[in-house]
Amino acid sequence: MFDSLSQKLSQAMKALTGQSKLTEANLETVLREVRMALLEADVHVAVARTFLQRVKEKALGQQVLQGLNPAQAFIDIVHRELVEIMGGEAPEHPIAFASKPPTVVMMVGLQGAGKTTTCGKLAVFLKKLGRSPLLVPADVYRPAAIEQLHVVAKDAGVPSFRTEEKDPVAICKAAVAEAKVKGRDVVVLDTAGRLHLDEALMEELARIKATVSPDEILFVADAMTGQDAVRSATAFHEKLGTTGVVLTKTDGDTRGGAAFSIKQATGTPLKFVGEGEKLEDFQRFHPDRMAQRILGMGDVLTLIEQAKDKLDEKEAEVMAQRLAKNQFTLEDMRKQFQQVQKLGSMNKILGMLPGVGQMKEQLAQVATDKRLKHMEAILNSMTPRERANHNLLDAKRKRRIAAGSGRPVSEINQLLKQYVEAKKLMGQMNDPRFMSRMQRMAGAMKGKLPF
Repeated sequence: MFDSLSQKLSQAMKALTGQSKLTEANLETVLREVRMALLEADVHVAVARTFLQRVKEKALGQQVLQGLNPAQAFIDIVHRELVEIMGGEAPEHPIAFASKPPTVVMMVGLQGAGKTTTCGKLAVFLKKLGRSPLLVPADVYRPAAIEQLHVVAKDAGVPSFRTEEKDPVAICKAAVAEAKVKGRDVVVLDTAGRLHLDEALMEELARIKATVSPDEILFVADAMTGQDAVRSATAFHEKLGTTGVVLTKTDGDTRGGAAFSIKQATGTPLKFVGEGEKLEDFQRFHPDRMAQRILGMGDVLTLIEQAKDKLDEKEAEVMAQRLAKNQFTLEDMRKQFQQVQKLGSMNKILGMLPGVGQMKEQLAQVATDKRLKHMEAILNSMTPRERANHNLLDAKRKRRIAAGSGRPVSEINQLLKQYVEAKKLMGQMNDPRFMSRMQRMAGAMKGKLPF
């Protein structure tokens, strides 16, 4: 959601290239560009003004540290201020678990923001932490809302509370009591929403809060609504005292301004973001990591966490052993494509790699999601014997594979060429002479690198 802002900030930083120090004159130029980038990203005017003032105060006249140029020094200041404006250092646990179970998490927000799906995503997240959540349908107004939550709970692999009760307050009270009896240590309340703010909704939520005393009240905001999400978050916080925000639909056509403004407007942190339709497309919001991604520094930690969570560890070990023995086949390549696609879109993965920055669009054109699908289709159209031995692929077999995959023979040849080159490179890396050369080169470079 910060792609556009990231590109514009990178362009703004170029104004400091070649400068010997940070001065008011060169700062004014770059801050003007940063201001436009923030406003175009739908950041609230007051938030953008405060951010820029703090950056200017810390940057003006600052002595550039040895080994850093003015652009690098300015980026360091911007990074620290981005972290601060988006919530500061993230706590160890995003949920304040009760000392005496169950922990009650109350989900609130306007209709259409994605509360019910977010309840399921939160349940999956809690399961990974070793918790046993219970989902509670407390929206008795929207048609099929209760049944929808039961379906989401089933998909998430967690139980949902069932009752004939029609009063939302009574439903929540009974659900908490059942959780205590059945040993469920987290209760997630899916409360009703409205198309707009109204007093009746707020009063009902206030009664639920007074009855069950939730440990967390999370406001679910639709990132697509921009500053409207900030205004709604502020209204809910003033009435209920929300403890955090969940930003949904961040994978859509959104500019990210809400993520900047919510913390400043409400004083409550952005705790989670939803990045897709699947229940696994949900993660903690780390201000420091997001600031790094905005500034083109990547987010390797999140990429590693997602890889650990979504990739098959045993299969990775087997693959590593085969690579070490230079036994890499087309079947192994097919499995690698399938593993990569579990991590999400190529654009998302590239955005987490440090140093990609301006090259992301060009790289995405080379390794698009559609291209990966095409390559996988080609490999799927081969027989197991052909994937085990690529030398069997003569012209006749390639025509059959082309017909089966719907891709031209030229793409099959290109895939085979890439495979042969990759296999050759792996063979070189396993050669002791190659490793010896790399060690000599590392020794020669020691002391000449800036890290």
